[in-house]
Amino acid sequence: MATQTFNIASIPADGVGKEVVAAGRRVLDVIAEQSGGQFTFNWEELPWGCGYYEKTGKMMADDGLETLKNFDAIYFGAVGWENVPDHISLWGLRLKITQNFDQWANIRPVKFLPGIESPLRKADNTELDWVVVRENSEGEYAGLGGRNLSGRGPGNEVALQTALFTEKGCERIMRFAFDLARTRTVKKVSSVTKSNAQQYGMVLWDDVFKRVALDYPDVTTESVLVDAMSAKFVLHPEELSVVVASNLNADILSDLGSALAGSLGIAASANLNPERRFPSMFEPVHGSAPDIAGKGISNPIGAIASAALMLDHFGLHDEARRVEAAIETATGSGALTRDIGGASNTDEVTEAIVHALQTALAPA
Repeated sequence: MATQTFNIASIPADGVGKEVVAAGRRVLDVIAEQSGGQFTFNWEELPWGCGYYEKTGKMMADDGLETLKNFDAIYFGAVGWENVPDHISLWGLRLKITQNFDQWANIRPVKFLPGIESPLRKADNTELDWVVVRENSEGEYAGLGGRNLSGRGPGNEVALQTALFTEKGCERIMRFAFDLARTRTVKKVSSVTKSNAQQYGMVLWDDVFKRVALDYPDVTTESVLVDAMSAKFVLHPEELSVVVASNLNADILSDLGSALAGSLGIAASANLNPERRFPSMFEPVHGSAPDIAGKGISNPIGAIASAALMLDHFGLHDEARRVEAAIETATGSGALTRDIGGASNTDEVTEAIVHALQTALAPA
């Protein structure tokens, strides 16, 4: 049988992104070695990011999108550094990719791992596991608006930031969420809204949700205001399964979920173009963390869990579950970085996960 080769663009970008992408690549290469020649990963590392901006005045090459189109997936680290304003670094690289490749579905699982202490007392004796589905192409991050009237003098400038909600955008992310819910033990979708205050965009969101829900009578639904949902994450997280929300609301709520699980360092995400017209992109949720970059103490779990999501995208579901199980074995054995209460460094946690993978396949 011929070996299947997955061509992956690696963009470590900035700060700890370099360290955690290297960790994820190490784990994926081990998974490929264990496949017995069924598949392999062909990596091409691209030097884009704030360091590239310092040399060229651009966050990525002019033909960067054309280059990326040829890959099966993109494995991303983190973007941002003190030499580049955040809105330039984000829009010049990460959002440039997600917007132009129509990666409209962003999934962010909330995982409570063994050995990691959660600030949520309920996590001690309650099975908690939910996923945030984020509309990733429009909403509050559509990039529409502008700054004007600065010529009037100090204090007179006006900034407009317009949120964009379309029926198509709302419907496709909601159907994605419902389809995902059908694969889970608890078949429930919670829609996050703020239609009491945002009477146009969020009312459209609510209307589309009600209409789409009619096609999924086997899935339980609820519609919850974003402030109430923030409280629910803390007070009643056992009621959650799939949470679907607009770009901004899901961004904030998913970070809250990760913090409740113990750290942003363990949070994974996938930016998907479900139609597969373009490559999808997989990245940890955390930022570039300049305060610890280069010290070798960053948490690689978010990046490695994102690699598991990439395996799922490739149809390698058993391998994805093996990576997730290896992460749980490693954390349960005490291989923890400082952000989750341990003393292990990046390499030690990575090797603990690799060891768990190798041990799981060893003959009894």
